[in-house]
Amino acid sequence: MSIDWSVMVTAFLLGLFSSAHCIGMCGGIMGALSMAVPAQESRRRFIILCSYNIGRLLSYVLMGVLVGVFAQQITASGGAAWLRWLAGLLLIAMGLYLANWWHGLTYLESAGRYLWAYLQPIGKRLMPVNHPGKGLLLGALWGWLPCGLVYSALAYSMAQGHWALSGFTMLAFGAGTLPSLLLAGLAAQQLNRLLQLRHLRWAMAIMIIFFGLWTLWGSGGHGHHHNHQEPAATDSPSHEHHQQSSSAAENTDAHEHHHH
Repeated sequence: MSIDWSVMVTAFLLGLFSSAHCIGMCGGIMGALSMAVPAQESRRRFIILCSYNIGRLLSYVLMGVLVGVFAQQITASGGAAWLRWLAGLLLIAMGLYLANWWHGLTYLESAGRYLWAYLQPIGKRLMPVNHPGKGLLLGALWGWLPCGLVYSALAYSMAQGHWALSGFTMLAFGAGTLPSLLLAGLAAQQLNRLLQLRHLRWAMAIMIIFFGLWTLWGSGGHGHHHNHQEPAATDSPSHEHHQQSSSAAENTDAHEHHHH
């Protein structure tokens, strides 16, 4: 297993570009975490914010590992190209969603609401978050909040075809969301205003759509390469058998014919 750092950078950028949505989804909870600790205790407040985000990232990694185990089975049965197609299409949907051009990802979010109905009451019992332990637990729960952007990143992590690579990919995605969410707890209004700028959102959305198209192109290339592998594998034994049962002259003719 080797880490493809271009995948990790892409996942990080996906997290960074989806920050505008993350502020909407998690900005409120970050503000609540900040308000739970007096303003003069800025160090303690920052530690609680960090513990919440560590818990959130750990939940992303766990999701990545779980879908990666499933993806390994699909890859082993020759379905790697299908995983990349799924990832590419969901990334394009993610970009369209961020730009407010199409909201198809909301259908995926509705599928996750059944699990969230059980987790949300547990999260409420942890409030107010006045020490890092509570922040860590709340973050670990909040990572499972129904979010189409997280599901798109999960599909991208699945396309890596290995449980450890999927986990690393989700860690990179989560790390990309960190700057905005850490700042959201400290400077929520200013950051939110910046991320709501239409042209900035469009630029980030177009980049994500580009990542989706790049992933689709990779799946097409992989499938094409794979199709050329099989005839070579099946030709080899028959060609070898032909060598054993034919004269040297016939072998030369057969080889030239096969080459053409």
